[in-house]
Amino acid sequence: MSIIQKQLRTAFGAAIRDAYSIDADPLLATTGTDKFGDYQCNAAMAIAKQLKLRPRDVAEKIKSCVDLAGMAEKLEIAGPGFINIHLSSAWLATKLNQIAADPRLGIEKTANPQRVVIDYPGINVAKEMHIGHLRPSNIGDAIARIIEFTGETVIRQNHIGDWGTAFGMLLAYMQEDAGKNDAALAQIDQFYKAAKQRFDSDPAFADEARATVVRLQAGGADELARWRKIVDISRHHMLEVLHLMSVQITQADERGESFYNPMLADVVAQLRAKGVAEESEGAIVVWVKPFETPLIIQKRDGGFGYGTTDLAALRFRTTELKADRLVYVTDNRQRQHFLQFTDAGRRAGWFGNAGYDHVMFGTILGPDGKPFKTKSGESVKLKEVLIEAIDRARAIVDAKNPELPDDQRSAIARSVGIGGVKYFDLNKDRLTDYVFDWDSMLATEGNTAPYLQYAYARTQSIIRKSGVEVPPSAQITLGAPEEITLAKHILRLGDVVESVAKELKPHVLCTYLYELATRFSGFFEACPVIKSEEPLRSSRLALCAVTARTLATGLDLLGIEHPEQM
Repeated sequence: MSIIQKQLRTAFGAAIRDAYSIDADPLLATTGTDKFGDYQCNAAMAIAKQLKLRPRDVAEKIKSCVDLAGMAEKLEIAGPGFINIHLSSAWLATKLNQIAADPRLGIEKTANPQRVVIDYPGINVAKEMHIGHLRPSNIGDAIARIIEFTGETVIRQNHIGDWGTAFGMLLAYMQEDAGKNDAALAQIDQFYKAAKQRFDSDPAFADEARATVVRLQAGGADELARWRKIVDISRHHMLEVLHLMSVQITQADERGESFYNPMLADVVAQLRAKGVAEESEGAIVVWVKPFETPLIIQKRDGGFGYGTTDLAALRFRTTELKADRLVYVTDNRQRQHFLQFTDAGRRAGWFGNAGYDHVMFGTILGPDGKPFKTKSGESVKLKEVLIEAIDRARAIVDAKNPELPDDQRSAIARSVGIGGVKYFDLNKDRLTDYVFDWDSMLATEGNTAPYLQYAYARTQSIIRKSGVEVPPSAQITLGAPEEITLAKHILRLGDVVESVAKELKPHVLCTYLYELATRFSGFFEACPVIKSEEPLRSSRLALCAVTARTLATGLDLLGIEHPEQM
């Protein structure tokens, strides 16, 4: 919560108690336009309904009781009973100076931290990462960073697909030719596709694949050794790509389906004992209304489905990891599966008191409006996209700043290229689909990462050109309208972080940062910094410095780098 919200809540909460002897939420919100002030207290309507009074009379009484101690220069009643609050520029300057001296920019950590398990990005072994892995990796990482920043204990879980019938097919296919056992991941990916075709068309091969799975699950030494090699090759590729994206996932966060394999029989037994699961046509299933197709937790041949693994993971996370909140990041096509397995988990009592959020997201589309594919119809490889982003950014950097050292241009290109891809993904409501567009994501104008990175670099350029370190004791004063507008926006960062941590929509932070950059641009154009006389010069340099820290903090929470020069 921001300093502004905290103080307003305290003041209006006390006013409501003084006026009506009740505790009520002040229902504070930012106004849509400056002419209505900066914040609104919207509690009067709810209180009026509860007490059967006129809303404007309630608002007038709350207004008469509230003590903002110099915080507001004007309060006014609008509409049916909104209390519009116009903040004092002197008070804003005082609070801005306070947060400028605080490493966390005035954002307090939660008083009662929870343990939050976040499931992302969930990558399948034996396949190269493709464009579809961008969103769970990116969105999941931003959410994890933001929740962690609020003071919660975040436990990242990469639930990789490393077990099951697919590996029986793959191992059986590779066993036919000893040379295939030394293949690289790209070849293994092709082997998997070929194995799937054989499995669907060749009954003898399908039988061998099933037999291979049985030997693997029984601990066959040869099968396990070859399986581990495939997992290791896949992991190396996965961590390389995630590192390139600055995604905070390590091998220690990995718990694959294989980890839960020993627990699956007990999961089925407990579900049957609790009356959640039942036998149907030789399989063990869970029926969930209104779906006509049940969740299969044990197949007729005795094998287990990934729903069983998800239930085992749920039970492990609440009982062993002691999760207070569970966050799953997946595409919206898995909605039915999550409704089914979470319903089964609740009926089994495995959620306990833990909260649950399914963070769904839309699809990345190509120019044709269909899921993004190569011209041949293959999945677009994520690593190739990231490398192309860096190459495209390097061409832009070379054209704009050819005088910079080569290694510096390379570092900037990496920050701009990767940042452009990530921000283009994050700055849209995650529930929507979007069209992948190189020109838009690397544009230096508009709501893009390069625009925000350039705004940050401009703050650093101003400070460098001033020739002095911004003294910690420099006091910010606010006089020009552009200064006041910028200050108000900086002070709202805490509200935005709190909102994203609750609603799990990173685009809200993106919008805030874009508006911050545009407000800084308005300030920079209207208010001379270096050419101003003291003490105004130091004040404006200090305002540049706190703007820079706010931009940097926001970009860090999104996992996007911010170079000192562009």
